[in-house]
Amino acid sequence: MDEIRGDEIQGDEIRGTARGTAPVPLSVLDLVTVGKGRTAGQALRTGVEIAQLAERRGFHRYWVAEHHSMPGVASSSPAVILAHTAARTERIRLGSGGVMLPNHAPLVIAEQFGTLEAMAPGRVDLGLGRAPGTDGATAAALRRTDRLNEGADDFPQQLMELTRFLDDDFPDGHPYARIHAVPGPVQATAEGGVQSPARPPVWLLGSSGFSARLAGVLGLPFAFAHHFSAQNTVPALELYRDSFKPSTVLDAPYALIGVAALAADDEREARRQVLTGALSMLRLRSGRPGLVPTPEEAEAYAFSPMEREFVDNWLVNIVHGTADEVRSGLDDLAKRTGADELMITANAHSGEARLRSYGLIADAYGMPEA
Repeated sequence: MDEIRGDEIQGDEIRGTARGTAPVPLSVLDLVTVGKGRTAGQALRTGVEIAQLAERRGFHRYWVAEHHSMPGVASSSPAVILAHTAARTERIRLGSGGVMLPNHAPLVIAEQFGTLEAMAPGRVDLGLGRAPGTDGATAAALRRTDRLNEGADDFPQQLMELTRFLDDDFPDGHPYARIHAVPGPVQATAEGGVQSPARPPVWLLGSSGFSARLAGVLGLPFAFAHHFSAQNTVPALELYRDSFKPSTVLDAPYALIGVAALAADDEREARRQVLTGALSMLRLRSGRPGLVPTPEEAEAYAFSPMEREFVDNWLVNIVHGTADEVRSGLDDLAKRTGADELMITANAHSGEARLRSYGLIADAYGMPEA
């Protein structure tokens, strides 16, 4: 497979800086969750508030994840959300965690993220996944085909096509050699062009070994979904590091992990809040997706023994409690995995609880107000 170029990308655009006493840089992954009694508009406004809080407190980046056909998740259009957020922030890096590449034509993604780069130069990340981000029927509707395995199997080829559009460097004789993603580097080479040739750095996302190995071989940064595949975290990171080959993008591996974490003023409140997300996930896994339930509904729910086992296992991998307890859990996770960055996702019914959590975590690490 060809090398991923990204000649204008430097490792410093990828690597973050730890603030306060945090062991590694901290970032935010937002699913733009919609709770019962809340609207999607309210969830999106909360997302902007979270990004603004993260910017003030020194979190390195704010990412949103592509999901479809889930009433409780309003992040089906990452590029649209990021454009909205870019207009309301100034410094924090913004990106997709991720865009599901098999759902889209690579040229469309190159155009969307080229547009975002033009809006927010030097602070856009393009994280890519190969899962559909939804169920099989919805994936078929997105891709207008029932041959769903084809998209995942073709991921390396789709990735190379996308990066060629981003770099505007299809070789002579290629069917796409005369096609250009705009905004993009072609505007720098056109007569009178002053467009920056820079483009967003590409990240590979995964919850297994496939993307870990591919990211390593291509010398790309890697993001692992620890928050729903914790048992695979250490093996995947080891595979990424063992497979890594220096590239024009990175001279050494750089891996972040997504971490489910929620801090509250006391342990009981933290437990009440994370239980809402656990019940929401239980319903999703049972084929009954809906809005995120309230804490009161989650506490009153009559779990069957099998459902209780699922929820208990789910909660084990959520770092939750007081701010000090969450700080200790995050410190331990960073040490245990060797992750270069922790990307925190706080799933709860209310936006207020999620905002409070990020603020408490920043306070626990002494991350200064900008």
